[in-house]
Formats: sequence, C-alpha cells, structure tokens
Amino acid sequence: MLNDEERRDLIAYRIEKAWRVFGEAKDNAKLGHWNLTGNRLYYAIFHMCQALLLSVKETPRRHAGMIHKIGQDFITTGKIDPSYGRLISRLYELRQSGDYDDKFDATEEEVMPYFEKVEHLLTDMQKLSLDLSMQEGPVENV
Repeated sequence: MLNDEERRDLIAYRIEKAWRVFGEAKDNAKLGHWNLTGNRLYYAIFHMCQALLLSVKETPRRHAGMIHKIGQDFITTGKIDPSYGRLISRLYELRQSGDYDDKFDATEEEVMPYFEKVEHLLTDMQKLSLDLSMQEGPVENV
C-alpha cells in the first residue's frame, strides 16, 4: 500500500517515463523503424495512463484493464476528449501488430500522423494527473 507521498512520487516517475518514451519514439522515427516507433508511441501513452489512473487510486494490471478504466473513468465522464480513447485503442492495435504479426510492417505514412495527437494526449493527461494526485488516502495493489 502506498502512502500519499509515495503515490505522488510514482505518478511523477510515470509521467517522466512517458515523456522519455515519447522521445524514444521520435528517435526511432528518425531511423525509419516504424514498428518500433508505433510501439514507443503506445508505451508513452501507457505510462501516462498509468499515472492518470494512479492519481485516482486505480492500478489495473493488464493493458486491456487500463484501456477499459481510462474509458470508464475519464472518457465516458467527459474528463478527457473522446478522441483519446480511439487513439489509445488504435496505437494498442498498432503495437500488437508490429510486435506479433509476422507479415505486418508499419509505414511512415501510418505512424507519423500520431505524433502530434500523442503529444496533446500526454500534455492533457499529465495536467489532469497532477491535479488529481493531490487527493489524500492510501492506494492498494500497486
């Protein structure tokens, strides 16, 4: 169980990690590694979503659980833009295909349009995470 200070520290770490992984996506795009770029874009979002969920004391263990909780707690309630739900799902699919489908190769045309959208999502979720993280109380199952 985390106390409030530990929870805020972990939220800050996950936010920092999300931005670091976003930088890795940019680096891989410069090299033309499009499957890996899609992977890093998804994981940048994943880490920021984990920070956001931890800010409201939620700690899903699986990717599907994270996507579901973001939809349930933030998209359907209007706290974040509904287009972010579609973006998360699309990048999850792109990551899955790039990592596991034998004959899938992402292209520059497919991946590059996501950068601006991901950057907006990260910025919006970071602000919301930090605002919500000021809530008091313990967190279980981290």
